[in-house]
Amino acid sequence: MVKFLAQRLLLVIPTLLGVAVIVFVIIRLIPGDPIASLVGPNSTPEARDELRERLGLNESIPVQFGIWLLNLVQGDAGNSIARQEPAFDLVLRAFSQTAVLSGAAAIIALVGGLALASMRVLSNNAFLQRASSFVSTFAMSAPQYSVALIFIVLFSVGLGLFPSGGTGSAMGGGFGTTLYYLVLPATAAALVPLGIIARMASSALRDVVTAGWVEQLHARGIPNWKVRLHILHNTVPSVLAISGLQVGYLLGGVVFIEIIFSWPGLGQAVYQAITQRDLPVIQAGILVAALAFVLVNLVVDVLQGLVDPRLRRA
Repeated sequence: MVKFLAQRLLLVIPTLLGVAVIVFVIIRLIPGDPIASLVGPNSTPEARDELRERLGLNESIPVQFGIWLLNLVQGDAGNSIARQEPAFDLVLRAFSQTAVLSGAAAIIALVGGLALASMRVLSNNAFLQRASSFVSTFAMSAPQYSVALIFIVLFSVGLGLFPSGGTGSAMGGGFGTTLYYLVLPATAAALVPLGIIARMASSALRDVVTAGWVEQLHARGIPNWKVRLHILHNTVPSVLAISGLQVGYLLGGVVFIEIIFSWPGLGQAVYQAITQRDLPVIQAGILVAALAFVLVNLVVDVLQGLVDPRLRRA
């Protein structure tokens, strides 16, 4: 198991280095001049050159990348051009809110997806099978942006059941208040992953159910509930792989949800940084999201190795 874990950890380094290169190059291709947005259109060329030199933007691209990568290894992603504070501090503060939202959405997606998959494959009720198929298809097809707006119009403006945005922190609320404010954004964010998990888990369950050893267990007189436990155990590696990808997707894919519900997460911070041409924040935000995605998949790989010894031997 130690060798298995070491191999997975070694893969993280080239992955993050590749992400760093891609992020740095793509950010430099974004049109616009961050210096002009800072000093204003009426500034003198001397003032622009002075600020460009102070920020290190007068160097060549390779030199800029080398300096940036060296500072990054030391935990310094530079200062936010717009807010004049360490970019990592700003990004990590926002990422903590994204982690809360993504975690809640992941729980909804995982529990709901597995419930739908179980109803579709393990249930003998035709109505439940059709209903689970319809819900999973609708969840995958419904655009998050539109669903979020419908939730606000229906449950916030129309019925007044839930708030239309924010985190509740301004009201001094605790854990219960946070959960109350999470209901609509977490549900809207969870729909697509829920549908994907339901579909993929249904396929994995169906493959296991039709295996020959399941009939042998029934023939030996083993109770039905124990047979189902064996079936679920054998689908855990596939479900873990699917869930890991969807959790990683949530960490970087809730931008629209955060903007619509005014959730102060990483997606909203990066969106604001893009509009302000705040390069250090954009780079730090994408790197933190990539690192989180890699770590989530690392944890999933380890859990799969613990559950399925064949993966460790492979």
